[in-house]
Amino acid sequence: MGLDHRKATRKVKVTDAAGRPLANTKLTLKQTRHKFLFGCGAFDFMPYLLSMNADEVPLNRPERFRLDPELLKKKIDQWLAVYNYGTLPFYWGMFEREEGKPNTENMLKTAKFMQEQGITVKGHPLCWHTVCAEWLLKYDIDTIYEKQMNRITREVTDFKGVIDIWDAINEVVIMPIFDKYDNAVTRLCNKFGRVGLIKRVFDQAKAANPDAMLLINDFNTSISYEILIDGCLNAGVPISAIGIQSHQHQGYWGAKKVEEVLKRYEHFGLPIHFTENTLISGDLMPAHIVDLNDWQVPEWPTTPEGEERQRKEMEEMYRILFDHPLVEAITGWDFTDGAWLGAPSGVIRRDGSAKPSYEMLKDLIKGEWWTDCEVTTDEAGFVTLTGFKGDYELSDGTKKAAIDLRESSEVTETLIIG
Repeated sequence: MGLDHRKATRKVKVTDAAGRPLANTKLTLKQTRHKFLFGCGAFDFMPYLLSMNADEVPLNRPERFRLDPELLKKKIDQWLAVYNYGTLPFYWGMFEREEGKPNTENMLKTAKFMQEQGITVKGHPLCWHTVCAEWLLKYDIDTIYEKQMNRITREVTDFKGVIDIWDAINEVVIMPIFDKYDNAVTRLCNKFGRVGLIKRVFDQAKAANPDAMLLINDFNTSISYEILIDGCLNAGVPISAIGIQSHQHQGYWGAKKVEEVLKRYEHFGLPIHFTENTLISGDLMPAHIVDLNDWQVPEWPTTPEGEERQRKEMEEMYRILFDHPLVEAITGWDFTDGAWLGAPSGVIRRDGSAKPSYEMLKDLIKGEWWTDCEVTTDEAGFVTLTGFKGDYELSDGTKKAAIDLRESSEVTETLIIG
């Protein structure tokens, strides 16, 4: 399949401010933003809007956030040069370490900063059994349920208009049998069942923001997840998109598996988001590790050979996903090496230098899959515009106008440059 489905065409009549057609005029069509969501974990934005005091370390990850401000600013600029979509962390046990004291102010500042840069922001997640608030465990099950629902309403309401995309619930396939430690959400899942809890979570979020995009998200890409989604849809759960995690610390899935996963979920006809994609540029994690969090090593360095492997694998995977008409978003989970598990999982090294995978993504997203061209109006000022779906500026060299090419249209639009 070609990439025609990723492009849009519109016919416009171009006039000056006085309504006179710009006849036989050479214009420049410049893309300013993709409609497709090319994303990356944006956790590194957090300290940018904090005081940079070493004691103010979000997520309790000092090795990631106690950076020189100049290096941090460089990394943020690198991030913004490629991506238009960022995920922010709302893990309950970290977002609200002490009951009644959520980190809303700092997170909202961060999300608004991103929004001002033209970034679409997603919150992750509203409900999850891992990194759950430990203080919930002192309550009975009915109180836990009430507090979980109130938490969903609070976050979705407080961030409405800034964050309108949420991983509503995370990793439900394993949720009721998760036994590494006691947690409040697994208790809820055992009380209501998988589908029962999912429906309650989605309904609560939808009531708080009817226009929100709500994802179900899981690392389990087997038939178990497929059956769960089918049960949810039959129960009327308002799933906006299917989230698929693809952490590949133990080796690249390969084109065959990527295509098999797409085939498994495409029959639902829902948008597909690859929400957490990881490909490493160092030695692979041993295959016998079941829970990736169990792998602990003193150092996990990137290597030249691994970086070239990462570039090739990432390019193949992105091309397959961008080619599929139901895929609407791809999120690389780690921007910088060491962000999760200490792995060489980023597209930027710890020192801020760019890996081959970063340059490859930039070339694809802002090069091969980006439209910047010249067009010429006819004698009546009409011109047909075609480009990758997104937002554009049309300019005569001195004046410009914004135009939306997010979808094709047969209706002729009048565009005023002036």
